[in-house]
Amino acid sequence: MKCLLLSLGLALVCGLQAATLPPTMEDLDIRQVAGTWHSMAMAASDISLLDSETAPLRVYVQELRPTPRDNLEIILRKRENHACIEGNIMAQRTEDPAVFMVDYQGEKKISVLDTDYTHYMFFCMEAPAPGTENGMMCQYLARTLKADNEVMEKFDRALQTLPVHIRIILDLTQGKEQCRV
Repeated sequence: MKCLLLSLGLALVCGLQAATLPPTMEDLDIRQVAGTWHSMAMAASDISLLDSETAPLRVYVQELRPTPRDNLEIILRKRENHACIEGNIMAQRTEDPAVFMVDYQGEKKISVLDTDYTHYMFFCMEAPAPGTENGMMCQYLARTLKADNEVMEKFDRALQTLPVHIRIILDLTQGKEQCRV
């Protein structure tokens, strides 16, 4: 009986942990994601993560640079003090080629959900809002600034498969965002 209770408790804990992690792309080739990218849409489980120009996770990806050790340097822009500031984040590889750890406002996990390498990439980052244990911010990146409604719909469908309720808050396909290159 003790074994049964222990097994059930362990299964519940493992199930809860798995529920916070999005499904990732299998066999991501980090070398093929190198180059220029543009943030086309942003989504979050909590609107406060993206609701203003200076919101904590409202960042615009510009470029991805794989390192010789298969880490990923992320070049981005963010609005601070009424100006766009360029910065970079080093994403450390993990055992899963589609998952990286970053130290951005605390240690967070970034997961690549899907990419075709030449047109789009979808990624999500763990992003607990203040007072919550779990949360998520996701972005649709594109190689060009040309809007693609089919890919936008695919992004929306990918968000529906996530273990937390998440919705698109910023649709940047119209190119009106000031901090985007």
